[in-house]
Amino acid sequence: MLSAFKSIPTHMDYKGQKLAEQIFQGVILVSAVIGFIYGFTIQQFGWTVYIMLAGFTISCLLTLPPWPMYRKNPLNWQPALPETSGETRDKPQENQKKKKHK
Repeated sequence: MLSAFKSIPTHMDYKGQKLAEQIFQGVILVSAVIGFIYGFTIQQFGWTVYIMLAGFTISCLLTLPPWPMYRKNPLNWQPALPETSGETRDKPQENQKKKKHK
């Protein structure tokens, strides 16, 4: 069962994150405007809050899961460098002369 969960992708690329943020803000803004207008019209602040909560829920369902539309531009990582022996790799600070400040 654990392998079934590991097969689910859990990442987004940077363009997907930007798209998710834009969708989230757009849905929240639209629901806020609709909620304000409807609540003002019927003089019930509670309906404004309910409509905002519905917009928040919809935006969370659209943006929190890593849907395939958020994974269209994967990053191309550089290949890993081969391991070298520890003797040939010195720390840069050890090779430099230490300066004393006066």
